[in-house]
Amino acid sequence: MTDEKDYMIRAIAANEQIRAFAVTSRNLAEEARKAHGTAPVATAALGRTLTGALMMSEMLKNDKDLITLIFDGDGPLGKITVTADHHGNVKGYVEHPLVELPLKADGHLDVGGAVGKGTLTVIRDLDLKNTYNGQIAIHSGEIADDLTHYFAESEQIPSSVGLGVLVDTDRTVKHAGGFLIQLMPFAEDRTIDRLEKNLRAIPYVTDMLDEGLSPEDMLKSVLDGFDVTLTSGQVPVQFHCNCSRGKVSRALLLIGEDELRAMIAENHPAELNCQFCGKKYHFSVAELEKLAGELRAQKAGSGAQGNSAS
Repeated sequence: MTDEKDYMIRAIAANEQIRAFAVTSRNLAEEARKAHGTAPVATAALGRTLTGALMMSEMLKNDKDLITLIFDGDGPLGKITVTADHHGNVKGYVEHPLVELPLKADGHLDVGGAVGKGTLTVIRDLDLKNTYNGQIAIHSGEIADDLTHYFAESEQIPSSVGLGVLVDTDRTVKHAGGFLIQLMPFAEDRTIDRLEKNLRAIPYVTDMLDEGLSPEDMLKSVLDGFDVTLTSGQVPVQFHCNCSRGKVSRALLLIGEDELRAMIAENHPAELNCQFCGKKYHFSVAELEKLAGELRAQKAGSGAQGNSAS
């Protein structure tokens, strides 16, 4: 990897008739590839979803808000799950990361075939209190196309999403990034016509990235002919998981004392993997015994309270 940084920008154009986002995400897509050992088509699918989720997370308003994208298709990749917060952090995984597929006729990775048909679900957790779900049928499995359809069908916002992940010959991520353009309800016909003309003319996102275009350059290309005003600086983005040993310990407690005691009786230490980042957590038999003891103490405490109340 080079010192090139991942970041996101947002902008308005055409007297606020258009809002736009763009991101470069090669490093985080490569981190996700290394974390999950993904084959190229899974690398592309996951990298595109991570990138799309990051731009959608810029629409969140509160510090604790989260957005989750779930592509649940019938293709060989299985389910793709990605979560992004309001601070440029994103994490995610593919159910079957080792899938290999032939390239399409145009030489590109067959992400659509790998995803297949099914549903795209978008979940917004707002301040950890209110959850809003939107769901549409997967149109093509090409991620950007499906996110474009999601905005039109579920949120009634005319949008254009462009995403790209270029996988190198050594199977690492060479480039990754994308843009998201949205028309406001008061957009004029001439604005819509010019934007549609621009979108028809621009090359693939991977081609723009391979030419060295930055997020700022991509927006200049997509929004050619419009006055463009950046409304943010360069927001750092990264592949980051907030898993911890403490959270995994609490997950172990949920399996119950009997299951823990069975593992202890077999002298069987536990290894739990975080689905989102692949990190492994090891628990010795002695640590399992301590957790089982905590459950026993909790049970005894609740029983004593029940006797006192009676």
